Amino acid sequence: MKNNNTNNIPLADKIRPDDMTEFFGQEELLGQKSFLYSAIQNDRVPSMIFWGPPGCGKTTLAHIIAESTDAEFIQLSAVASGKKDLLQVLEKAKNNLLQNKKTILFIDEIHRWTKTQQDALLPAVEKGIVTLIGATTENPSFEVNSALLSRARVFVFKKLETEDLEKILTRAIKKNYPGLQIKKDIIKFIANFSNGDARSALNTLEAAAGQKNNITIESIKQILQKSHLLYDKNGEEHYNIISALHKSMRGGDANAAVYWLARMLEGGEDPLYIARRLVRFASEDVGLANNTALLVANAVYDACHKLGMPECSVHLAQCVIYLAKSKKDVTAYLAYSKAKEDVDRYGNLGVPLHIRNAPTKLMKDLDYGKNYKYTPLEDSSGQKYLPEELTGRKYV
Repeated sequence: MKNNNTNNIPLADKIRPDDMTEFFGQEELLGQKSFLYSAIQNDRVPSMIFWGPPGCGKTTLAHIIAESTDAEFIQLSAVASGKKDLLQVLEKAKNNLLQNKKTILFIDEIHRWTKTQQDALLPAVEKGIVTLIGATTENPSFEVNSALLSRARVFVFKKLETEDLEKILTRAIKKNYPGLQIKKDIIKFIANFSNGDARSALNTLEAAAGQKNNITIESIKQILQKSHLLYDKNGEEHYNIISALHKSMRGGDANAAVYWLARMLEGGEDPLYIARRLVRFASEDVGLANNTALLVANAVYDACHKLGMPECSVHLAQCVIYLAKSKKDVTAYLAYSKAKEDVDRYGNLGVPLHIRNAPTKLMKDLDYGKNYKYTPLEDSSGQKYLPEELTGRKYV
């Protein structure tokens, strides 16, 4: 029987892997030929910043480094520690140096440290007194001291894929709940609704394990306590809701559009996916009725890229309301569709000779550019620009 202290440890911490063989996801960063993999295996990690969304493996990788290194590994939480705690660590690191021992300092949520705290750390990193590993969910370009950032390598972590989460959940069951009966489709269900967050997935599994063998998709929904917000990004509901958002904006119903936007974001949709759809909508549906709409949509995409959730939700809402309230014009959308039909039907029709460039003598001899009328200086109202086979064709 485990003691109470052990029982109170969250599952995500309980089953955290000690080596790379049980670390799932982030293959681009941690492939066996990658710099980071080699640095960990050879115990030569540089100062680093791990940047990525919650539950993507930043702290787990730091834990693996702690288990793999001969250096003293010290962890601080930026939320709970201050400058005094840092100075104590640095004093210990200096003493370690006297004994030819390295010190690795891991700071979780480093973006929460003030500029003063980060400045206090800078000299120790510069002089090699400590090797820094910082973890952050925020863009380090904005949240980490630029001088400190220049002395660390930034590694960008991505949301975990559903397949990675399934592996993590399966491993957790084998490690912590070996007798638990849970179907593969339920494991996949938990993975799908965890928004790439392993900690969230493991928290759901931990709660489900208390039901013993009576685990169903309905019981998982009750655990999530967000059954009305469930949003399968890989299934039909994803397409239903993005369709509802698109059609609400097209129909000018800003209230409905904001509702469907909230359904997607609160269900865990990637804000950049929505932002891309809004950029498309700005030309497909608003189009020539309001050319500024495309500028607004692009600016909102940029804001989402810089900020991420939850901050960018207001930018998306602003854009959705703006697009819904804008007049609509599908001229560009229909024009391209008609032109594409002719391309598919007629294939590679030749460019009329008079509008071809003639950079060489041979081309001029072949009448390239002959009789072309230069519109700014002469009347070109009778000049034709379409292939002869499409003379008179109207797209706009």
